[in-house]
Amino acid sequence: MRVGVLGTGPVGRAIGTRLVETGHAVTMGSREPDNPTAAEWAAGHGGAAGDFAAAAKDAEVVVNATGGGVSLAAFERAGSDLAGVVVLDVSNALDFSGGSLTLGVPQDDSVAERLQRAYPAARVVKALNTMNADVMVHPELVPGPHEVFVAADDEDAKAVVTGLLRGFGWPAESILDVGGLTAARGLEAGVLFWVTLRLAIGTNRFNFHLAR
Repeated sequence: MRVGVLGTGPVGRAIGTRLVETGHAVTMGSREPDNPTAAEWAAGHGGAAGDFAAAAKDAEVVVNATGGGVSLAAFERAGSDLAGVVVLDVSNALDFSGGSLTLGVPQDDSVAERLQRAYPAARVVKALNTMNADVMVHPELVPGPHEVFVAADDEDAKAVVTGLLRGFGWPAESILDVGGLTAARGLEAGVLFWVTLRLAIGTNRFNFHLAR
């Protein structure tokens, strides 16, 4: 598939690299077309690089790997209505400005829903935001059973994202459909607990498991 990745940080690079490894054509997008991080990644991994507009152009899937607080601005720079495009939103709107960690969206909203409202012709799916970047694309790094959660209103878009996740190595039984896009509110809030656990145990190599 043709995939545009918006965001050149550790999450964007990890996802972009794994997508290339699993056979997809990837364009890494950044604010500026001459971003050296994107260019270096493209040269080293066989992908392409450009600005957000170049990444979104002709993409079948757009991965939102930008910070949740700037995601809408990044998509505005992409300059597309994203009609029919699956948007895989892995972002979290974390806010450190008040001296303690909070969410940058109210509890009755989410970054994923804001993207869907701004781009009603897109097919937004929330997934992968509840774990570290390396675990997102290599679930085998965490031993034992653990889950990736998927939320969307469009069942076909969920199926597309599920296919990508299977390509990353997620077993079918570890991909948990948690319902419509409003479930993204809980998934995004869950990152606050993830950070609490990260500080307590001193490592990123963990994930959530639903024991039942």
